[in-house]
Amino acid sequence: MSVLTKNEILKRLKKGEIKIEPLNEKNIGPGSIDLTLDNEFRMFNNKNKKIILDEKTDYKDYTEIKKGPVVLNPGEFILGITKEKIKLPPNLCGMLSGRSRFARMGIIVHATASFIQPGINNKQVLEIYNLSKKKIVLNPGLKICQLSILKCEGKALYKGRFAKQTNV
Repeated sequence: MSVLTKNEILKRLKKGEIKIEPLNEKNIGPGSIDLTLDNEFRMFNNKNKKIILDEKTDYKDYTEIKKGPVVLNPGEFILGITKEKIKLPPNLCGMLSGRSRFARMGIIVHATASFIQPGINNKQVLEIYNLSKKKIVLNPGLKICQLSILKCEGKALYKGRFAKQTNV
């Protein structure tokens, strides 16, 4: 796999091969695109003392939606979502990364799920964790993470559980 550079990203956006809505071209860097937080977050509720994981476990049964901004306490985990909807063709995939300026403040943007499947057409849910000993305020519109776009060997389409997610 190889990473698309700014010129290649712009060329594919112009052709319509990649779609990012809304798109701010100023957010396109040399090898990635900064993505912003939307105003919707999912915070864990206190209704259940434990979660039993299996293939049918639904995170929505253990969380509630809160509109931003939100305060992320030390050691707290929440779900956020990108404002941008990403559409990739079957021969491209992506990787989400936290931005180093926020990592240095103790923020993890995606706990484990950083891979974006080829052919995706959705907003990206972010698994945000506060490693610091300070409360951190997360404001909608914050450029929280970056998307690198990679070429795939062959073509594939993601048709899984979260294929059309547009909210957390």
